[in-house]
Amino acid sequence: MQVNLGSIRQWHWVSAAITLVGMLLFAITGITLNHAADIGANTQVTTIETWVPEPALQRLRDLPEGEVMLPADLYAYLREQGVTMARDQRGQWDGVEFYAAMPKPGSDSWLAIDAEFAEFTYERTTRGWVAYFNDLHKGRDSGAVWFWFIDIFAAVCVVFCVTGLILLFRQGPHRPMTWPMVALGALVPVVIMLVFI
Repeated sequence: MQVNLGSIRQWHWVSAAITLVGMLLFAITGITLNHAADIGANTQVTTIETWVPEPALQRLRDLPEGEVMLPADLYAYLREQGVTMARDQRGQWDGVEFYAAMPKPGSDSWLAIDAEFAEFTYERTTRGWVAYFNDLHKGRDSGAVWFWFIDIFAAVCVVFCVTGLILLFRQGPHRPMTWPMVALGALVPVVIMLVFI
């Protein structure tokens, strides 16, 4: 039985089509990361400090110490006050204070609940869209799905490069400048690394 996996040219253009937008994203964010100090951050800080109702607080006190999820009524109250967090967000509870750090691409937030004084503090810092996409480029605090997307995307990019190299071997004899250009593309970064870094 013969299995047709398609031609090298098909693999090349399909992998190019799949990775086109992603390569543009990573190329542009490569520039913005390289010039992060020159691009002003659009930082905005939101702080919420207020009291916590005793019934909701008591349910928090009833939880065992360690990593816990907030009781449903306390979570609902915090959402009403403007706290942005996932329902399944976990934090550290020591019997007196609950603390949760919630970093995300382009932003950081944290929540502290003081059971002794019946109050909470929530702070959220956002650094703008450039920081958001820069963090996606680095895979910073972006979750498991994005982690796997980067790996799969990188594998498809390798397919694109390898099939491109095979096509260069096939077309090289008809285009004399092919291998000098490939050599230049390999040589320039090596020289920069050896001489200037």
